[in-house]
Amino acid sequence: MDTSQLLKGVLDLAVLAVLREEDGYGYDVVRRLRAAGLTEVGDASVYGTLRRLYSAGALTTYVVPSEEGPHRKYYSLNGTGRDLLRRSAKTWREFAGVLTDLVDQATKEAA
Repeated sequence: MDTSQLLKGVLDLAVLAVLREEDGYGYDVVRRLRAAGLTEVGDASVYGTLRRLYSAGALTTYVVPSEEGPHRKYYSLNGTGRDLLRRSAKTWREFAGVLTDLVDQATKEAA
């Protein structure tokens, strides 16, 4: 099954979940998502999601200067983001539960 289409629907939730643990800059978020098992996540998709969540007021940003390379923009979950994460996680759990039940029933009947 191609998981890239599934990922498009839940990337906001995945990014919010990663930032709940710790603030991060763009590529750091990409790296943490991949380390969690979302190996097909694309850099451009994550950067777009960060910008969208920031525009929606779910994230705040700050810049950390660097003498060795470009400055990094860190993203941080704020109160609106934590509330969005709670609501999205609840929706995800309900959806995943229904789908799991459907698939389990279908595979039992097929056996």
